[in-house]
Amino acid sequence: MNLAEIASVLQNPWLMYPAFVAAAQPLALAIVNMRRYAPAPALREIAEKTRLIRVAVCVPARNERENIEACLRSVLSSIEVDVRAYVYDDESSDGTDEIVARLAAEDARVIVVARRPLPAHWNGKQHACSRMAMHALAYDPKIDWFLFTDADVRFEPDAVARALGFALSGGRALVSTVPHEHTGSLGEMTLVPLIHFVLMSYLPIGRMRSTLDPAASAACGQFILVSRAAYQASGGHESFRASMHDGVKFPRAVRKAGLRTDLYDATESVSCRMYRGFAQTWRGFAKNAYEGLGGMGLLVFITLYHAMGQILPWIVLMLAAVTDEWGWGAMVAAGAVSCSLLLRLLLARRFRQSMLNVPLHPLSMAMLSAVQWWSWWLHRTGRRGWKGRVAGGATS
Repeated sequence: MNLAEIASVLQNPWLMYPAFVAAAQPLALAIVNMRRYAPAPALREIAEKTRLIRVAVCVPARNERENIEACLRSVLSSIEVDVRAYVYDDESSDGTDEIVARLAAEDARVIVVARRPLPAHWNGKQHACSRMAMHALAYDPKIDWFLFTDADVRFEPDAVARALGFALSGGRALVSTVPHEHTGSLGEMTLVPLIHFVLMSYLPIGRMRSTLDPAASAACGQFILVSRAAYQASGGHESFRASMHDGVKFPRAVRKAGLRTDLYDATESVSCRMYRGFAQTWRGFAKNAYEGLGGMGLLVFITLYHAMGQILPWIVLMLAAVTDEWGWGAMVAAGAVSCSLLLRLLLARRFRQSMLNVPLHPLSMAMLSAVQWWSWWLHRTGRRGWKGRVAGGATS
């Protein structure tokens, strides 16, 4: 089969019409979702409610020398809310503990939680977060809310108060947001911006808010604010102690307890650079990409769905250009590609992403499928890990 014959086969309308639908659906839902994924109330609207409420900002730290001081100082700069910064140094070997000790000596609001050996069948992050929460519950009865975050997250002064205001304004027990994700390399750009793509394209936010169905929920593990009562009612981190995906497991646990969860847009007040370079980005996504999907059935479906709607139309257009075979199928493919480009353009503008992400789209989607399958293989072979530990707490 030569290229012209391949181009003719792929331009079959019965193949390209489903491809167009698979490209148009994410665009349509994302347009609706971006209207619903609104910022939290302005500080002036909620300050009277939040300024006397104490929030324990819990930061697990394992070899975070480059991040921990900037993170904690941004937490301590919070206004219109009473914050305490809890830190659990998880066997760092790079001097993280020394930095934290210095900051704790400077400011009594920094509280260092005593380290304990990682128990069997616990993920390191979940154990660290649980230890901080248990310490706060035991020693500070004024703690009303917990904010679980990562050392690479940075907060504007109004970030915590506005998140709290959003939660209080709607009777929400857990709220979360995706920070403004900085990407400093081409490798990061291929995968990190897809967090917003997946969230906006596939989570029905309207249904999330109209039901307590655990499957209709989502969160971002970089920023999860939960009430003290909800934390205790849901079983806290112990209810998903072996998981590497608190963004999926935490809101589901809270919803199983009969409580509401929600998402809001904090692009202007919370930021993060998750990974540095392609290798670290790949490892970071591989640790929980399969767990986030939840099973082989959805992995196969989403792979085929992305191949059909986000990759195949680009191949058809390239073959049409090379062979000069411009049939009706190529026109449908052009429509599908236009949907994908428009979606990525809207996401880039809304969430302050680099415009270079837009033309990288087909490569990004291919990489997403590849990392999801690699994550499945790591899961099957018991090798999913992060920072020297495999899933379940063992040292790799």
